[in-house]
Amino acid sequence: MSERKKSRLALIGLIAVALIGSAAFYLSKPDESNASEALDKAKSSQKLQSLAELDGKAPSHRSLNVQTWNTAEGAKVLFVEARELPMFDMRLIFAAGSSQDGDAPGLALLTNAMLNEGVAGKDVGAIAQGFEGLGADFSNGAYKDMALASLRSLSAVDKREPALKLFAEVVGKPTFPADSFARIKNQMLAGFEYQKQNPGKLASLELMNRLYGDHPYAHSSDGTAKSIPPITLAQLRAFHQKAYAAGNVVIALVGDLSRAEAEAVAAQVSADLPKGPALAKIEQPTDPKPSIGHIEFPSKQTNLMIAQLGIDRDDPDYAALSMGNQILGGGGFGTRLMSEVREKRGLAYGVYSGFSPMQARGPFMINLQTRAEMSEGTLKLVQDVLADYLKTGPTEKELDDAKRELAGSFPLSTASNADIVGQLGAMGFYNLPLSYLEDFMQQSQSLTVEQVKAALNKHLSTDKLVIVSAGPTVPQKPLPAPTDKPAEQPLGVPEH
Repeated sequence: MSERKKSRLALIGLIAVALIGSAAFYLSKPDESNASEALDKAKSSQKLQSLAELDGKAPSHRSLNVQTWNTAEGAKVLFVEARELPMFDMRLIFAAGSSQDGDAPGLALLTNAMLNEGVAGKDVGAIAQGFEGLGADFSNGAYKDMALASLRSLSAVDKREPALKLFAEVVGKPTFPADSFARIKNQMLAGFEYQKQNPGKLASLELMNRLYGDHPYAHSSDGTAKSIPPITLAQLRAFHQKAYAAGNVVIALVGDLSRAEAEAVAAQVSADLPKGPALAKIEQPTDPKPSIGHIEFPSKQTNLMIAQLGIDRDDPDYAALSMGNQILGGGGFGTRLMSEVREKRGLAYGVYSGFSPMQARGPFMINLQTRAEMSEGTLKLVQDVLADYLKTGPTEKELDDAKRELAGSFPLSTASNADIVGQLGAMGFYNLPLSYLEDFMQQSQSLTVEQVKAALNKHLSTDKLVIVSAGPTVPQKPLPAPTDKPAEQPLGVPEH
């Protein structure tokens, strides 16, 4: 694992696509003769802001004029005009993730993976060549809550119109060819065999099962080796007709388009989708009983995962919990967990914590990998750090430092069109206000130590933890004594 400090901006992670079991398939890279020349020309006309000009101040962020409307078929659209580059980004976010699988785990992912495998008159190769020849890029993926389909294209009419036509066909009218279906199924089955050699994945699967029980979030988005083979093409077509309906999508659009052009783009895509309403929101899970599980695995290291149910995306404590988590273990060096586990004792290369809010309550999780013979002591240390943090809350200095880091990182949330389209998609999918980014920043900067502590204790408890480990059963050794001098070499190298 890289020792470079990870960005800890909660805003960039709005779409919970750090969520488990994702599948993304990229068709093409921008055509060199079309896209690169145009983009280089546009970039050369933009003067970069010198760091010297900032004079110690945080860089400014883009002020977004978010416009929104609904298409005739019921699709929700969010649009930001951005004329800096001759291109546009569009993302369709469907409530068509694995939480909609029903009794066929893996159905949502299989359906999404098959979108670009065939349309009338074109197979997967012809589709790829079609996007590539236009300097356009298509990507897609399926997660717990949502399924995505994205298009990046030049905005010139002669490139935009054919790219949109192909994109609308791929998303709205896929043919689901049988040979591609068999191939993708085989790829997924091969992936399950690989998972057997990955203790971290095995622990994650067991943890989600213990956390969610019979809730739709319990199973992996990938499905299982038993659930994938029986899924039929008829099931894919039925799922597509229902879950990829115009009433079940948010269209996020950013780039070199006027409002009228954006309306035409959204209308064209919406019209080609199946007709139908939004699907019902996923019900809330119930808190599981605390438990400890172990997966025996031949290894020198043990994977530790400590979790409980967290919050959904509508929770008013989101800003306070995000800030509190940054101090606990939300990123790189300097967090409570990293200081105690790595810097003072050298027990792991990294230890991280995080909330993953979704439509329903997502998990709060702490994860790390440590020497097998010190796994029990390390687990107790992590639990003690969490308990102490809940008891005392952050210090004023920790909170001030976290606020400054957030303020400095905030411009990254709108640094590119791709960043903006991701933000718009999250705002639309989770029904957040159009002023969400500014609201989140203001709420975060005004937080007090007492507010952060209260939010953490409202939603987290050491009495509710679900713990899963994966590694060998070996005699345990005592932990090294803490030291103010960071260990030169953490014990062990992360595996897998």
